[in-house]
Amino acid sequence: MNLNYKTFTLGVEEEYMVLDPHTFELKSHEQRIVHEGQKMIKDKVKAEMHQAVVEVGTDICADIDEAWSDVAALRKTISGIAESLGYSMGAAGTHPFSHWESQLITDHIRYSEIVNELQEAARSNLIFGLHVHVGMESREMANHIANSTRYFLPHIFALSTNSPFWEGRMTGYKSFRTKVFDKFPRTGIPDAFESIEAYDNYVKLLIKTNCIDNAKKIWWDLRVHPFFNTVEFRVCDIPLTVDETITLAALFQAICARIYMLRSKNLNFIQYSRALLNENKWRASRYGVDGYLIDFGKEEEVNTRALIYELLDFLDPVLDHLGSRHRIANVHRILEHGTGADRQLAVFEQTKNLTDVAKFIQGQYLAGI
Repeated sequence: MNLNYKTFTLGVEEEYMVLDPHTFELKSHEQRIVHEGQKMIKDKVKAEMHQAVVEVGTDICADIDEAWSDVAALRKTISGIAESLGYSMGAAGTHPFSHWESQLITDHIRYSEIVNELQEAARSNLIFGLHVHVGMESREMANHIANSTRYFLPHIFALSTNSPFWEGRMTGYKSFRTKVFDKFPRTGIPDAFESIEAYDNYVKLLIKTNCIDNAKKIWWDLRVHPFFNTVEFRVCDIPLTVDETITLAALFQAICARIYMLRSKNLNFIQYSRALLNENKWRASRYGVDGYLIDFGKEEEVNTRALIYELLDFLDPVLDHLGSRHRIANVHRILEHGTGADRQLAVFEQTKNLTDVAKFIQGQYLAGI
């Protein structure tokens, strides 16, 4: 088997919050940022269900440095447009104090359908995530890699935690975003599928029985994309900075490449059940990198940071093939300075003021660009 690492292209989608530059609360922008953005960057900017959210997506990027440049350019462009219209931008999994009840829903048939079906669960879903697509040579390979990478979702999610506050309260979670999203159907870490046909049959059954009208309404933490040859990772909170986003994207890409390398040697990564993996996801959402995850092989709790270092060792053989070693090195910085949630909590600890936390989020949006 000839190992072709060039297939592991990247696409990154980020969801940003639109802020009032004076009060730092969420502000409905009536899609003005999106309309102006589309004149400059076409379909790389999109409306989201809530009008205080702007979604962007990169082109298909050949490697992690290209992804960095694309995300940095998108953040810069959107920030410039927002400023010219009297708004400000930020990136965190939840807003520290704004209430969803006061946010307007975008007038669009798709969102009307979702709100009509999911009601309060949809209206209250005022959260901001990061989605990373990793290119695959075939859908069969995508299914194999999706099955095996499920194990690592809690590890990377822990590094991304960036939503400790909700509606003006300290939640006690490092990522409360996932708790808000759990109210939706078809969320969380999925089961493994024995083949791509089994996955396709599952989707067909849901469509046939009017559970969904298309496979995009499967909102799992990772999925074989219904239309592209990619595995899409959807577990992470949107990070404060572009560097953190790119670090997480590099980790997802490297995990895919490493599983691919094992497959080429007829080796496979052990599969664990959804029920076990969700125990680790819960721990990651509650404690971020400061808790313990379960090592199912040893059947014991292990310090999350130690498991992340183990993950870095596991990924080492593919980093030079992918050209991502310098981006993954940033994991050490996150572990040293804390995740977005840790840094938000530190600001609150210092100032006891959630407006200062929102101001900090806004201040980090272009950091490092």
